[in-house]
Amino acid sequence: MRVNKLGRRLRREMGRAIADFGLIEDGDRVMVCVSGGKDSYTLLDIMIGLQRHAPVRFDLTAVNLDQKQPGFPEDVLPGYLGSLDIDYHILEEDTYSLVKEMVPEGKTYCGWCSRFRRGIFYRFAREQGYNKIALGHHRDDMIETLFLNLFHGGKLKTMPPKLRSDDGANMVIRPLAYSREKDIAEYAALREFPIIPCNLCGSQDNLQRQMIKEMLQGWDKAHPGRLESIFRAMTDVVPSHLLDEKLFDFQGLAPDTSRLDVVNLS
Repeated sequence: MRVNKLGRRLRREMGRAIADFGLIEDGDRVMVCVSGGKDSYTLLDIMIGLQRHAPVRFDLTAVNLDQKQPGFPEDVLPGYLGSLDIDYHILEEDTYSLVKEMVPEGKTYCGWCSRFRRGIFYRFAREQGYNKIALGHHRDDMIETLFLNLFHGGKLKTMPPKLRSDDGANMVIRPLAYSREKDIAEYAALREFPIIPCNLCGSQDNLQRQMIKEMLQGWDKAHPGRLESIFRAMTDVVPSHLLDEKLFDFQGLAPDTSRLDVVNLS
């Protein structure tokens, strides 16, 4: 069946990401952030499967943040998570009202919304003793973030697969780093996860990320393989062929005289 084939591919990619970047170690307590979207449902589903067969032992807990958006179906995630044989928590914080008050009309909410959400998750992880926070960002998110920073931030950076928070108290991991969004979307549809749309920012059509996404999707259709090439480039950086003197000592670069041929001019 197609769902089984996709599941095997996603598990294989997640296992490779975990091994390549040291995302999960023996004895870890992993908090999986579940928003109700396709990515976090898939993340949780694949991680549950990996936990059963992984060579290391780790604890898994699902955590959702109810941000008190009007019309949010509060029963969906507790019902779904309660049907699984895992520990889970539903946190309740009215970040919706805060974001609506702070962001001017016509501006995007994502920055403040994600900042509040991140702070709540970080605090809960510290209080409960979870040493890893798993997020559902995938390969396409990382490519989009690369171009967002390139076009709008003047930086050559993206989402790393493993990130220590600024205060050093939390470790964020992205086990879907090698997985394509199209595979995740198809898997979520086949598994019939109870998707909850984000009505706070999902209805905004002027997001810079959405424009980047549309650009990349256009490239993927017109030039198959281009996104794979971009992603490979992110894993094979050559500092000596860029312009960041903090990463490469251009000032100290000089010819290797031991390699020069001795020319006899006599």
